[in-house]
Order: sequence, then C-alpha cells, then structure tokens
Amino acid sequence: MKIVTKEDIDIAKLPQHVAITMDGNGRWANKRGNIRLLGHQKGVSTVDTIVAVAAELGIKYLTLYTFSTENWNRPKDEVSGLMNLLISASEKNLEKLVKNNVKLITIGDFGSLPKSVQDSLQNVIDKTASNTGLTLILAISYSGRWEITQMTKSIAKECLNHNLAIEDITAETIQQHLCTKDIPDPELLIRTSGEYRISNFLLWQCAYTEFYFTDTLWPDFSKEEFYKAIIDYQNRKRRFGKVDSQI
Repeated sequence: MKIVTKEDIDIAKLPQHVAITMDGNGRWANKRGNIRLLGHQKGVSTVDTIVAVAAELGIKYLTLYTFSTENWNRPKDEVSGLMNLLISASEKNLEKLVKNNVKLITIGDFGSLPKSVQDSLQNVIDKTASNTGLTLILAISYSGRWEITQMTKSIAKECLNHNLAIEDITAETIQQHLCTKDIPDPELLIRTSGEYRISNFLLWQCAYTEFYFTDTLWPDFSKEEFYKAIIDYQNRKRRFGKVDSQI
C-alpha cells in the first residue's frame, strides 16, 4: 500500500477549517488492559501531532471536540482525570504553541469548568492571543444543542429589549450569536474509532461539512491518517445544492 505524504496534498485546495471528534481513547486503553485515563493521556500526544501537522500544512482553523456537556455524566474519577489532563497539557504545550505561532481559543460553557482549569486555559489563551498562524479551537463543556439553546436565549433577549425585530432574524443573525461567530464553518469533519454519528458537535456549522470516518482509534491517529482525510476531502465535489455544471 502506497504511503501517503505531504507531497500528495494539493496545498491550493486545503480546507480552511477542519474539525475532529477525537473518539476511541477508552477503547484503546481497554484493548491493552489499562484504565481509560491512560488512553486519554495517549490521546493528548496525538493532539500534539495533529496540531503540528495542521499548522505545517497551513490550515487556518482546527477544532477539537475535547469534552462534551454529556461527558460530565462519566465516572467522577475519569472526569477529574480529564480536567487534570487539561491543566497539565496547557502548561506543557504553552511554549510550543507560542513558538509555532498557534492561537488557542475555546468554545463551550467555560464557566462550568473547575476554576483551576479555567485559569490554566485562560493563561494559554492570553499568551497566544496575538499569534497569527493556526487557530486551535478546543470545544470544552460544549455541545451543539447547548450552543443553539444559548443562541436562542441571546436572540430572545435582544427581541425583548427591542434591539431586534422578530422579522429581522436571519441565518446571519443566528450565526452571529453562536460560539463560532468569528470562525468559518468547517469544510471537513473527521471522526475516529469507526463510529458514524455527529454526537452533538457543531450542529449548525456542519450543514455543508464533508464527513470523513476512520476505524482508527484516536491514540493511533497519525500524521499519515490526517493526510488521507485531507486527500479524501480534496477528491470530493462540494455542490452546496447546485449541479455539477454550476460548480
């Protein structure tokens, strides 16, 4: 089987925004007789790899589904371990993000995170704010339904305060009240581990996103696997409701 490399990618046809559902950490650990947290720790190494690859290619935005609102329902030990991982990864990777010109932002219910996690992430956000390369977006305590609920409340308040008329609400109005209001919609969403579902991720934003599913568990997702997803995307036709002759 041919090895896929960076040279196989058409740099002129890169997706501007790639989103990834990083699935399979727990199964990776269970297959090896380890606790789930060890899978999450290995998954952090994969994040480092893919962030570096995306930045090297010149992708502008990379969104990682890091922790969903539903993940709070997991066993307390696992949730606590994940929160500690967020802190340690933030502290460990700050210098690397600054050096590689990567800007970090988050989307989701930031205030629901433990104060120690908020402080650690905010430190990285502040110190990378002026970086102009890849924007790394961590979706933490996030879900698409949560985001749409918050958006609805925000627009309703504007209407109640007579700052917005109901008949003036458009798709653009909705877009401007989402967490991603300043970020283009993802052209490509990658999901690892062989699951075929969106799992409450970027529900509004993925209206015309291309999906790429792989059986590879996230801890095993490599640079070459990322290249394969990009190449697969580049071989698709994006019609947006049109026919081939209109593209």
